Amino acid sequence: MLAAATTGVQAQSNAGNLEKLGQFKSTGAMADIPLIPQTGPKADAIKKNLAKIKLPAGFKINLYALVPDARHMAVGPQGVVTFVGTRKNKVYAVTDRAKSGTAEEVKPFAPTIDLTLPNGVCFSKDGFLYIAEQNRVMVYPAAEFFYESPDVVAIPIVAQGDLIPKDEESYNHTARVCRVGPDDKLYITLGQPFNVPAPEKAELYKKWGIGGIVRMDRDGKNREVFALGIRNSVGMDINPKDKTVWFTDNQVDGMGDKIPPGELNRAPQPGLHFGFPWYGGGKVRVTEFGYDKETPPANVVFPQVEMDAHAADLGMTFYSGTKFPKKYQGGIFSAQHGSWNRTDPVGARVMFTSLKEDGTADKTEVFAEGWLTADGEYIGRPVDVAQLRDGSILVSDDFAGAIYRISYER
Repeated sequence: MLAAATTGVQAQSNAGNLEKLGQFKSTGAMADIPLIPQTGPKADAIKKNLAKIKLPAGFKINLYALVPDARHMAVGPQGVVTFVGTRKNKVYAVTDRAKSGTAEEVKPFAPTIDLTLPNGVCFSKDGFLYIAEQNRVMVYPAAEFFYESPDVVAIPIVAQGDLIPKDEESYNHTARVCRVGPDDKLYITLGQPFNVPAPEKAELYKKWGIGGIVRMDRDGKNREVFALGIRNSVGMDINPKDKTVWFTDNQVDGMGDKIPPGELNRAPQPGLHFGFPWYGGGKVRVTEFGYDKETPPANVVFPQVEMDAHAADLGMTFYSGTKFPKKYQGGIFSAQHGSWNRTDPVGARVMFTSLKEDGTADKTEVFAEGWLTADGEYIGRPVDVAQLRDGSILVSDDFAGAIYRISYER
């Protein structure tokens, strides 16, 4: 009884904290936020492992920061802080004030607020940080300037329990990702919770955009379903050149080692359907619930790139810098987390996809690999890729609890 009462008091306190922060009031919380140590045996072991990573000539990789459970990343427009989401209950602020290529400080962001699976982090160009949790979306105005304090301005634009129906909350496919588009709208991916959903879920999921991408005004209003037919996208970015939305998608499990393929998709307009659950990945039909006996929706959009089956394609970013060789400029870097359900593991690497003049995908190749050893052991599992202002890229790794920096020397 005492434990239950204590939990209830804590919940009320945390709810009160959020209300105070939205009113620019102090919670009276601790002044000092504990830092994540950046040196020691773990850092030494990761640096040793990085010597095994294979990269194209001229590129080098180093340990940028130790960040527990590091998932998706958002680099602040001012270049001051990188915010890192997790699938647990924390977001971390990572700072490299000296611009040395190695972070000197990592600490929890907004520690006075309870977060639930705050995987998706993204910035607007004018400095508003958005965090998409499992079933809530928060905005943190001027996060780059308030992050030093335990109290930060925090406003829910989609209240707890309003992103998806409460009954559809699951332990599976809960990691959201977000982007603010050139239309100044917020885009969020919503993975559906099943390997393959039963047909009776179809109308509900279509209404909410579950198994798709939704977009809304930056204040949470005027929500609409942007795309459907997506099993579980945990990577999305918008091509700055032609404003098209691109996203990765994870295919159906249990169909074998070699099928279905993973996906990299392109959405040049709203209202498109990308085939799931009639297709489990690429053009491979799903047999569960008899979907292979049904006629798929008209005008299904198939992927731009079919990746290796079960490599778990996650975060992606368009490279807009000029420090990498010309072949990489304007292309896509994407992370493969690595398979969990293949007899012959694959993935745990960073891929690169170049584009044609018409904006569609050209060639995909391995860019960085070595986190999966020859005997099938993971020493790291890349999750996301982000670009720093100096033209280098960051790669997050939730297995090692680290962020790496890849740079190029001419």
